[in-house]
Amino acid sequence: MPQSTRKITFSLPREMADWVEEIAEQEGISRSALLREALFRYMEENEWQKLLRYGEQRTREQQISPEDVSRLVEEHRADIGSSRA
Repeated sequence: MPQSTRKITFSLPREMADWVEEIAEQEGISRSALLREALFRYMEENEWQKLLRYGEQRTREQQISPEDVSRLVEEHRADIGSSRA
């Protein structure tokens, strides 16, 4: 049966490695768990940043002002609310 995880190796500066050890010990988790969580958060933030850049690009292309955004969100919420009723 194949493993659901894959081991990778990478290097950290000594200070950073010490910091990882310290935080993992304080949190009562393994280094792997700590670094998985950190990587997950990085990837999640990266996706949000891409989505934000896409939204900003689309608003510029469609010449939507910041004031328009609030109005459009409210209109969309109203449309969703009326379609559920």
